[in-house]
Amino acid sequence: MAPEPPEGATRDTLLDGRVVLWQPARGHRAGTDAVLLAAAAGLRPGEGLVDVGAGTGAVGLMAVSCVRDARLVLIERDPALAALGVRNLAENGMSGRGMSVCADVLAGPPMAPGGADVVATNPPYFEPGDAPVSPDPARAAAHVLEAGGLAAWIDACARLMRRRGRLALIQRADKLPACLAALAPGFGAIRVTPVHPRADADATRVVITAIKEARTPASLAPAFVLHGPDGRFTERAERAHREGDWE
Repeated sequence: MAPEPPEGATRDTLLDGRVVLWQPARGHRAGTDAVLLAAAAGLRPGEGLVDVGAGTGAVGLMAVSCVRDARLVLIERDPALAALGVRNLAENGMSGRGMSVCADVLAGPPMAPGGADVVATNPPYFEPGDAPVSPDPARAAAHVLEAGGLAAWIDACARLMRRRGRLALIQRADKLPACLAALAPGFGAIRVTPVHPRADADATRVVITAIKEARTPASLAPAFVLHGPDGRFTERAERAHREGDWE
């Protein structure tokens, strides 16, 4: 039986109630970034997905929720979050085809390398000096990498993937050059989707997909706009949040 959730956790739902998620009431909580990343992962029946920096498992759980026979590994360095990942696998009936591993992916491969069909990851958004650090330790740990850590993080993800495996990641828009530089040595078919809060606003996020060892040129996808003039989700954003549909 999965462990009882610790004090301060809330039981939430995603994808119109299809996914149950226990997560801390304070600190880093799953939101639109997780929804977009899970949708972009493009998992296929029978494949295995590794969610790197999984938190309590929101991305991985959403990605596999409607995919037949898909397998899931959650990798999270925070023991409390990894324990909630165990609980969430059980709550969603995925204990038999998934596991939650407490490990720091930057410290070395936490599982046999070269086996993942898909890796989905939301690397911490900041490096030292990028922005003030949150006074909440859990939130700070989720959002801040060591200097130069983004390249190391992407390299660690690549080591987990099979040849021609697929990578999906979401990052701040201003980190796009660093992402592309880190992807260039080992990935091709890089596709960048800018995510805009509104049609008339600059992109704040980029969703990037890539294929390990591919030679296909890079491409820039049409913008993903989250909110219309009335402040509500656009039809596309609403569909992503309710159905997990990226397109």
